[in-house]
Amino acid sequence: MRGLEEQTFENETQQRVYDTVERNGALKTARLESELSMAAEDLDDDLDALEREGLLEIEDDLVRLAIDIGEETTYETDDFEYTVRPASQSDLKGIVGVMRQVAEENDYLVAETVVDLLDHEEVVFRHNDLSSRIFFVATVDDEVVGWVHLHSPNYEKLSHTAELTMGVLEEYRGCGIGSNLLERGLQWAAENGYNKVYQSLPATNQDAVRFLENHRWETEAIRQAHYKIDDQYVAEQMMAVMLS
Repeated sequence: MRGLEEQTFENETQQRVYDTVERNGALKTARLESELSMAAEDLDDDLDALEREGLLEIEDDLVRLAIDIGEETTYETDDFEYTVRPASQSDLKGIVGVMRQVAEENDYLVAETVVDLLDHEEVVFRHNDLSSRIFFVATVDDEVVGWVHLHSPNYEKLSHTAELTMGVLEEYRGCGIGSNLLERGLQWAAENGYNKVYQSLPATNQDAVRFLENHRWETEAIRQAHYKIDDQYVAEQMMAVMLS
């Protein structure tokens, strides 16, 4: 299955099965039966069909979205080894913790919005009629230390765009983790038909601005006094990169 395919269903029941899994992130088949009030035999038939269509996957009785976003890559620095890989549902707590810390330290308002939504929904991946989101994470000793997140509304006139947020814990910056996360996210976006990736951040965060500029991002606009942080008005810097 390509990264995020358009969903097509043979019948309404299959769509209910998919929507329930998508809304919960991952479910055991027994809980799925209970949620849908379906007989095990009927559910098995629908799951088999959805698995053949590449929409769901089942492993060890756990049902989840069949989203293929690649493999993990391991890197070495002078002091430690880290891995950049697709996130899994089990990374939820680690992602939320890192995002909150980075967002609060850097007044990263867009990331704060994303993490609040993530914390509320408790689902790492989303892919439905309204929007899609995916995550890659950087881990050290299996602990999340950084993330890159892409979100796209499923509307035809915006289908070529994706909004990106990313961050790395302060103690792990300057080691190439951010660059490798960003490259992984943009590579996935390009491979899945996105032409433009964008994000907004407070203009006071010039470290982030310079980082993005060093990776070919350009400032599209500045909205003066858009944020109010600690009783001070702060401009919003809107940045983007074209992928093709």
